[in-house]
Amino acid sequence: MVENQIQISDIRDYFAPTSYPILISGPCSAESEEQMLATARGLVCIPQVRIFRAGIWKPRTRPGGFEGAGEKGLQWLKKVKTETGLLTCTEVVRPSHIELALKYDVDLLWIGARSTVNPFLVQELAEALKGTNIPVFVKNPVNPDLKLWIGALERFSKAGISKLGAIHRGFYFFERTNYRNAPMWEIPIELKRQIPDLPIIVDPSHICGNRENLAEISQKALDLDMHGLMIETHYNPDNALTDSKQQISPESLKQLMAQLSIRKRKGDKASQCALEQYRSEIDKIDIELLDILARRMDIVREIAAYKKDHNITILQIKRWQNIINDRLTNGMNRDLDKDFLLKLLQLVHKESIQVQNRIMNTSADQ
Repeated sequence: MVENQIQISDIRDYFAPTSYPILISGPCSAESEEQMLATARGLVCIPQVRIFRAGIWKPRTRPGGFEGAGEKGLQWLKKVKTETGLLTCTEVVRPSHIELALKYDVDLLWIGARSTVNPFLVQELAEALKGTNIPVFVKNPVNPDLKLWIGALERFSKAGISKLGAIHRGFYFFERTNYRNAPMWEIPIELKRQIPDLPIIVDPSHICGNRENLAEISQKALDLDMHGLMIETHYNPDNALTDSKQQISPESLKQLMAQLSIRKRKGDKASQCALEQYRSEIDKIDIELLDILARRMDIVREIAAYKKDHNITILQIKRWQNIINDRLTNGMNRDLDKDFLLKLLQLVHKESIQVQNRIMNTSADQ
């Protein structure tokens, strides 16, 4: 897309032969040769798995825990590739990691969420990859910042990396939820809109932080037409050295994949005609909504002029509270979601306040 100046090569053939969705799987951390090979032997029997993942360098939030096997883990990764034929991938955090990963013939690299948040580090990694043709997937930053995510992708694109993809692993959110990282699906959806050719892989393991919600998030990812999944697996997950609660066994992964519904990306001609009729109705309603919003803002401007003439404050908190209570009640009676309504009302109110503020602070001679 010209707006973002990112050139994307079609890398779907790179993952062939495989069926949709692309499935990247393997342990959170490379712990031993036995663990790597045992896990890979279980995964190679699952048709959708084409890429074996493993964390080689695992700096923890606090020092003292297991921080990865380092270079010997890359040797185990290469043995996995030789024995099973699976492609391999790992996270890189330093230019020296890239050098070692290329030395051991790793097929795909990903950039972690804590790296994506740092443009200086991303630039170093992009420069270290100049002249290579290896695919690079960029995880979203820890914080919900789409521009930062796109900026990281742009840096790799400008370094000549065209085999680019993104990994959605959820965002840190201060409110406690059922997830380790809030999905905030609107952000990867907007990324998909802005860069339509960009493959987006969803990482349910890091979104969930547990095994229980993996199926739900995986299905949601497929329903939203994401390109694939990255799910952490371990031949003995309860005894994994890192993130044991979110890892599952290869057998459990096979069962999970069998449960998922793979939706059609496009229906037949009859389905397309029916959908077009629905979409036409939505288009008409959207125009009506825009007309209503425009009329509402016209009245807001009149209110602002009146308040200015009579020296009345912009914010009338009792009125705002009454609007919230009344509109939520009315909307919920129409089977509209409360959280959606509240967000919508807050957006409209914010714009109303800004419109009034501009009018109230405009001098008469302007």
